[in-house]
Amino acid sequence: MRKISDTIARLAALRGLQNAHPTSFAPADRLPTLGKFGSNPGALLARYYLPADLPNAAPLVVVLHGCTQSPAGYDHHSGWSQLADEAGFALLYPEQHRANNPNLCFNWFLPADTARDRGEVLSIRQMIETMVVTHGLDRRRVFVTGLSAGGAMAAAMLATYPDVFAGGGIIAGLPFGCATTVPEAFDRMRGHGGPSEQELQRLLRGASKHNGQWPRISIWQGSGDHTVASANAESIAAQWRAVHKLDKVPTHSTNERGRSRQIWADGAGEAKIEINMIAGMGHGTPIGNGLGTAGPYMLDVGISSTREMAGFWGLGDADDTRGSVRARPARPNINVSSSDSLRGAGEGRTAETARSDGEWSQGGAVKKVIEDALRAAGLMR
Repeated sequence: MRKISDTIARLAALRGLQNAHPTSFAPADRLPTLGKFGSNPGALLARYYLPADLPNAAPLVVVLHGCTQSPAGYDHHSGWSQLADEAGFALLYPEQHRANNPNLCFNWFLPADTARDRGEVLSIRQMIETMVVTHGLDRRRVFVTGLSAGGAMAAAMLATYPDVFAGGGIIAGLPFGCATTVPEAFDRMRGHGGPSEQELQRLLRGASKHNGQWPRISIWQGSGDHTVASANAESIAAQWRAVHKLDKVPTHSTNERGRSRQIWADGAGEAKIEINMIAGMGHGTPIGNGLGTAGPYMLDVGISSTREMAGFWGLGDADDTRGSVRARPARPNINVSSSDSLRGAGEGRTAETARSDGEWSQGGAVKKVIEDALRAAGLMR
């Protein structure tokens, strides 16, 4: 039987996840609403950001907020739209709402929301397709990142749709499929139990029928995180090493300025997986280096995970402290075909539709083009 002290600790971890990321003020909201994007079985909302001088065939970065956070708040503190202006890429912010989860957490551990062609992951996939079609974005350069529950959901997106993403960034997250119930989720957050390395790899392989190139993965974690145990960072790397055909021992390791970094590279010397462990950092997104603004669970440690993830993906120079970077093509070659995409899962929960998307409402012709594209990709019926 579980000790009382352990039960109390588990409840404390639950409170930490559910009450994480409160914002002390309402930041300026730069994000329009994406009003329509398919059948939306997960009943999510969507926000986005487009730089004024967005180039043709620009990349897209999908950003998943943590519990109780909002897209506008996460964007303000992380600096993603600031970097998008500098580097020339689009942003998509899926948004949870309280009808799905009272604490605004993405449901990263529920099989109904994390299986390909189902629930929240399909809703996010439909958002991505709508953004790509509407704004002429480069589907070969789509990336996803998130914090905490958003980081765990980013892991689910990468596992279920590896054909969609060129890369991902998981901050204080957990490996895909490590939990399927609430008690399991709390245990995994604390680093207790969980699937073996071989089982994690099997879960990743079984999440899709993908047989092409796999996304590169950037993992960020604080060694002082008492909400999501730092052991989860190694579990995420272990889950992805097999599909990239990488050894257990990292190719390169560095330790400087409070950050230890492990890099796994392929035979051509291209980095495929990295773990960035920030010494003493608690639960949150590392920011700094002139990008973003400190706030609850947005931690100024002098390192911008936003800028460095973008550099790892090939979207800019992470070492450019002036913040002047331009997007350049990432090396992964992602092929998305309608025959390999999901058939639309059934009509699920109904999302709140109080907001309207001006671009969508400009005419029925625009709506028809997007809906036809979603149907052709197997993402809408």
